[in-house]
Amino acid sequence: MLEFLNTDWLVLFAVCLLTALFAVWVASPKGSQSGMGAGGLLSGEQPDPVFLFDDAVLIGRSTAATRILKTCHDPTNWTGIRENLISAFPGLPENPEFLRDNGPMTLGGVGNNRNTEAHCEWIDGITRIHLRPLDTETSSVCSSELQNLRAAMDAAPYPVWRETEDGQISWCNQAYDDLRQTVRGPNGSYADPLFPKLSHPVVAGRKSRISVPLSEQDQRLWFDVSTVKSGDGKLGYAVDINAVVDAEIAQRNFVQTLAKTFAQLSIGLAIFDRNRQLALFNPALIDLTALQADFLSSRPTLFNFFDRLRDGRVMPEPKDYNSWRQQISDLVEAAADGRYQETWSLPSGSVYSVSGRPHPDGAVAFLFEDITAEITLTRRFRSELEQGQAILDQLGQAIAVFSADGTLSFSNEAYHQLWSVDPDASFAQMTVLDACKTWQEKSAPTAVWGRISDFVNLRANRAPWTDKVRLRDGTGLICEVAPIQNGSTMVSFSFVSPGAEQLPARAALQKPD
Repeated sequence: MLEFLNTDWLVLFAVCLLTALFAVWVASPKGSQSGMGAGGLLSGEQPDPVFLFDDAVLIGRSTAATRILKTCHDPTNWTGIRENLISAFPGLPENPEFLRDNGPMTLGGVGNNRNTEAHCEWIDGITRIHLRPLDTETSSVCSSELQNLRAAMDAAPYPVWRETEDGQISWCNQAYDDLRQTVRGPNGSYADPLFPKLSHPVVAGRKSRISVPLSEQDQRLWFDVSTVKSGDGKLGYAVDINAVVDAEIAQRNFVQTLAKTFAQLSIGLAIFDRNRQLALFNPALIDLTALQADFLSSRPTLFNFFDRLRDGRVMPEPKDYNSWRQQISDLVEAAADGRYQETWSLPSGSVYSVSGRPHPDGAVAFLFEDITAEITLTRRFRSELEQGQAILDQLGQAIAVFSADGTLSFSNEAYHQLWSVDPDASFAQMTVLDACKTWQEKSAPTAVWGRISDFVNLRANRAPWTDKVRLRDGTGLICEVAPIQNGSTMVSFSFVSPGAEQLPARAALQKPD
C-alpha cells in the first residue's frame, strides 16, 4: 500500500513539474512571438528598427531603433519619435488611435529612405512601428513590382502625392519632396500639403492653376494641379507651368506696351482675331468712327463692326444692300491676303484711307487714316497747277522748263505747236538732250542748242541770256534762257516780227508775213 502511494506521488510531482516548465516556456520572449507583451512583439535578434508604444508612451525598442532615438528631441513618446520619422515617412499618423480605428498601414519612404517602408499596426493596445526593407514579408515578384512602381514615381519629373480625407499627406514622390524642400526648407513640414486649396472639394481630373509662394522670396511657383479619388483619400498631380505663366505675363506686358504705343497714334487700329472678333483697338478708332467705347469693348464681330460703320455713315453706302454681306466677306478675304487698300469718301466730306493687313494666327488688322487734309491740299494743288497750265497755254511764247537733272518738267501749248511734240504722250521722260535733237532737226545749224544744254547742267554762274535762231524755213526765233528756283531752267521761244520782239498772245504761233 505504501509503495503504491509513493508511485502516485511521483507521477503527480512529474506532471506538476512539466506543467511549470511549459508555463515558463510560454511566458518567455522566445516562447511566443505573438504574445501581447513587449517581449512577444520585439525580438532581441531583430535587425530592423522597431518601436513599441503603450498608448503614446514608448515601452520597447530594438537595437537598431536605439540609434535612431539618439537624434530625437523627445525619444520617450509617440510625438517626439514621429517628428523624427515624418521627414522620411510622410503620412505617419499623429497618434496611435488612428491605427486602432483604421487598421494597419504601410508607408513608403522618401529621399534616402525610398528603399525602406514603415509598417504600423495596433495589437491589443500595443502600437508597433517596424522600419523594414521593401522586400520584407512580400514575395519576390511583388517586391520587384513595388520597387519598379516606386522607382517610376520617384523618377517622375512632376510632383505626385496622396492626401487623406482630413487633408494630410500620406505619401509623395521624390519630385514632391524636392518641391517641399525648395518651398519650406529641409526641415519643413511634411504633413501639411503644399497645395492647401485642394483641401476643398474639387472635380476629379479638372485642372486648377495654383501658385506656391517661396519662403523668404518675393516669388511664386505655378502649377496645374489635378486630383483623382483614391480610397479614403485622393491622389494629386502637379505640372510645372512656370514657363507658361512667364510667357503669359510677357505677352500681357507686350500687349500693354503696344496698347500704350497705339494710344498715341492718330491712325485708327482695329485687330480682329481668328474668330473675327475685335481683340484690340486704340482711342483713335473711336475718334474716327464715332463708335462707342462700350460697343468696341464688347468685342463685336467683324460684320457687326462694319454694320455699325455703315449705320453711322462712316463708310460709303453700298450700291446693292443685298450683296452687302458678300462685299464684307470679299473685304475680309482681301485683307487676309494684304490686298485691301481703299479710299473712302464719306458723305460728311471726310476722306479715309482704309487698309487691311494679315496678322499671325489668322488675325486681321484694319487701319483707318483720316487723309481729308492731304486730299484737300492735293486737290487744291492740282487745281492750281491746272489753272497755271491753262494760263501759260494762253501765252504766245513757247515755253519749256527743265529741272535741275535736265528733265523736261513743263511745257505749254505754244511749245507743242512750234516744235510739233507732245511730251505727255511719251512714256519716257524727255530730257534737254532730246529737246536739243528736236530743235536741231527743225532749225538751221547753230551753237545755241549746245549752250542751252550746258546751261541746264550748270550749278553756278547762271545768268540769263538771249540769242536768235532760225528755222529751216527761214523763220527767225528769239530764244531766251533764264535760271529759276531749285536749279531749274526756263527756255522760251518767240517769233521775230518786223518792228517787234514778240508777237501778241495767241498770234505768236503764226509766222510773220
